[in-house]
Amino acid sequence: MNQVTVIIWSCVTVGVLIGICAIVLAIISAKNMKKNRESMRNLQEGIKVGARILFAGGIFGKIVRIKNDVIDVEISKNTVIQISRYSIQDVITD
Repeated sequence: MNQVTVIIWSCVTVGVLIGICAIVLAIISAKNMKKNRESMRNLQEGIKVGARILFAGGIFGKIVRIKNDVIDVEISKNTVIQISRYSIQDVITD
């Protein structure tokens, strides 16, 4: 075998190894994306009037009204703010 053949087979081997790593990373990423979608679906199903929530920024509140993607949240007595439903980080269950 000459040197050119050795270099070509080395490149092929490296290419195959990179391809295998890419496939493994794609499988792991797909599993994580599925888990995140399921978690987000469960969170969105828990958004109901009267539910206690934690939303981005670390503020707790209680859902007063839901209108499409805008939610009215009572953060203290007689203080209601409007937030996007996508800013909700967690639904608190006691």
